[in-house]
Amino acid sequence: MPQLILASTSRYRQELLARLRLPFDAVAPEVDETALPGEAPAALAERLALAKARVVAARFPGAIVIGSDQVADLAGEAIGKPGTHEAATAQLRRMSGREVVFQTAVAVVAPGLAAIERAEVRVRLRELSDAAIETYLRADQPYDCAGSAKVESLGIALLDAVESDDPTALIGLPLIRTCALLRRAGLEPLA
Repeated sequence: MPQLILASTSRYRQELLARLRLPFDAVAPEVDETALPGEAPAALAERLALAKARVVAARFPGAIVIGSDQVADLAGEAIGKPGTHEAATAQLRRMSGREVVFQTAVAVVAPGLAAIERAEVRVRLRELSDAAIETYLRADQPYDCAGSAKVESLGIALLDAVESDDPTALIGLPLIRTCALLRRAGLEPLA
């Protein structure tokens, strides 16, 4: 079996990929994640996922490399990782009572293959009070998550609804699409 590499240092993506029970290494992709002028959130997620996979694949010829990226889309505006409590508070206030589309792209680069897929997850946040936002942020501290929420944890209490055909996409790696791309690269997760 060729070496499988996840081009990411995200613990969330590593935990998701581990669900497939395939041995893999995680390698930092070292890609500039700055959006290009006028770049739509979906295009940004796709470009970054492919760039991450390509950068790492160039360092590990013969490997199967997975790259992924997620961008929260609030009415066409990219919402990134907040980094701080203050920025997370501001993000959640802006998203309160609104729909956010999480654009999650996954790319696989392997010998003879460079393929990408994208999953959209529509999330409707309930109306959030400042007290609810503060309680949530103190409990989960989601400062490294696009859109300031961890739905796999207490963040689920922020939501009214989630719509997706690839449920792990919201956490950062759409496993249904990842499995399809791995099969295209010649790696069957159920073999």
